[in-house]
Amino acid sequence: MKKGPLPVLQRAIALLFFLPALLLSSCSDECESTLTFTVFEPVYVLRANLQSAVEVAPAQTLREPGKIYAKGHYLFINEVNKGVHIIDNSNPRAPRFLSFITIPGNLDMAVKGNILYADNYIDLVALDISNPLDVRLINRVENVFPTYFGMLVNDTASVFISEFKETQLTQPPGTDCSSAGPGWRNGWMTFDGVSFASASVAQPSNSAGKGGSMARFTISGNHLYTVSNSDLQVLDISNMASPKKGEKIRLGWGIETIFPYEDKLFIGSTTGMHIYDNSNPTSPVHLSTYAHVNSCDPVVVEGDLAWVTLRSGNACAGFTNQLEVINISNPRSPQLIKTYPMQNPHGLGIDRSTLFLCEGKYGLKIFDAKDHLKVSDNLLSHFKEHDAFDVIPLGSNLLLIGQDGLYQYDYSNLKDIKLLSKLPVSR
Repeated sequence: MKKGPLPVLQRAIALLFFLPALLLSSCSDECESTLTFTVFEPVYVLRANLQSAVEVAPAQTLREPGKIYAKGHYLFINEVNKGVHIIDNSNPRAPRFLSFITIPGNLDMAVKGNILYADNYIDLVALDISNPLDVRLINRVENVFPTYFGMLVNDTASVFISEFKETQLTQPPGTDCSSAGPGWRNGWMTFDGVSFASASVAQPSNSAGKGGSMARFTISGNHLYTVSNSDLQVLDISNMASPKKGEKIRLGWGIETIFPYEDKLFIGSTTGMHIYDNSNPTSPVHLSTYAHVNSCDPVVVEGDLAWVTLRSGNACAGFTNQLEVINISNPRSPQLIKTYPMQNPHGLGIDRSTLFLCEGKYGLKIFDAKDHLKVSDNLLSHFKEHDAFDVIPLGSNLLLIGQDGLYQYDYSNLKDIKLLSKLPVSR
């Protein structure tokens, strides 16, 4: 939903190959005009400060919502890189903010029983949410997510980069031109007026809730599965308050999402969909990979069909916008059976052959997908008035998150889908 710094960093890294030649041609004359540079300045975090940074706070309004999760009559909404909102949704027509858990570096979460699992930069934290007004940090598993902002953080690193903040630097007339333009200047890499920092970075029951198609966390049985940009990490949560790291499986670069279905795990990446047999939950086994063009790729599954959206954009490194229907009756040999053009598809959900598809700024589309070969002919509703990032269908109610807030719809009557409530974003 929000463009992160990774494309900027990738551009910066690519420029390293050209800098030596550019530097040799730099001038030493005085500049005759004021030059302004955009600088992305690194913000550092001390590992020792992570523990004290996690705490419960009074309820807050949405400002930059990210992932969503549902458990019982509670909703959990990620505030990008800030923490998690806990919402009482016992009345979907009037959801109430209960509290906010400050978790710096948070992007994902999952819940089993009364334990919330969330990422805190490079660590996994387990929090007791039995009292949403008095959430307690009860455990921390270090170095579960060693790759942050596309950079590897060493297990023993005492400090790491948490983000890059954009600032403007001005160079007045009369200064040396050799310090302007492409090259290194005072620890900054500059090119075309843009600079990049150089740095060395080292509920009552025990059931699980439900996440959206954009999730990087999922729970199946007594195990929590998380995906980073390159790995699948298995954690044993049979003792829910004390997660234990299990096997880590290398998946390759560009991993984005994970979706559980029966005894399988479906993992979306920028280059394809990976299918893993999870009948042995401690050690998932790779069955196949369905490859596609470079693009973002969330996936949901129902029956023998996987539904995948591909979208364009800088973060996705692609130009394709489409919905793909894949036959997975033989999970060792998934087969593409139909492609539908879309506008800019993001997250999606499916419930008893009703397909909910987020089209970003183009809204939410709802299809009757009983005939998977005629989905585009069976559009039930198109809500164009809001941004749509991801959805969670809950049997009769739909949760929808976007840049402008959280929406809830009643789809118990597909001929008369009704908006129940909205929690807006406060800018």
